[in-house]
Amino acid sequence: MNPVLYYTPASPPCRTILLLGKMLDIQFELKAVNVLENEHMKPDFVQINPQHCIPTIDDNGLILWESRAILAYFSGAYGKDDSLYPKDIRTRAMVDQRLQFDLGTLYARYANYYAPTIFMGAPFDETKKAKLSEALGWFDTMLKGRTWAAADHFTIADLSLCVTVSQIEAFEFELRPFSRVRAWLQRCKDELQPFGYEEINQTGADALFGLLKSRMHG
Repeated sequence: MNPVLYYTPASPPCRTILLLGKMLDIQFELKAVNVLENEHMKPDFVQINPQHCIPTIDDNGLILWESRAILAYFSGAYGKDDSLYPKDIRTRAMVDQRLQFDLGTLYARYANYYAPTIFMGAPFDETKKAKLSEALGWFDTMLKGRTWAAADHFTIADLSLCVTVSQIEAFEFELRPFSRVRAWLQRCKDELQPFGYEEINQTGADALFGLLKSRMHG
């Protein structure tokens, strides 16, 4: 049976899984969950995932959520080699650190800044904007002397961070101060072009920006 992916097309974490699926030629059984309509709170979904968040996967009885854990699992289970999630312990430690930086700092600050507007129509908070800019500055420093975020080649750390940063870019956040981030982001886009970057990621990022603008002017 094909893995089941519960997802929302515009969700950045869901888009990372869709892109990885293309890279690894995984044929998902897709089940859309409309968060804005509270479909993630329906009893049948809560029974699968009591935290009722997306993406969630069911791979022949293995239920996982948290996109970065799913990235690691699929890379190991379906990857033809270990390039996306290297087995070398020191390289993997760097990949894990970057993934956790994305989850706990960069994506967290992105969500903290934009989510109140997207979901509640709240005005932007300049303090939260400064925090997001600070996190981008840290990432820019991490990229000094590096082509990729964690290894000497593209890994799932780049994939996760790329989707986060590309969404920030789509929201027209000022990225000019972060030259290394901008150059790295373009490399990631080029790397992902053969795997549906425009269709999966850019389309979703633009859709989310459209929602943000509607909330700003609502």
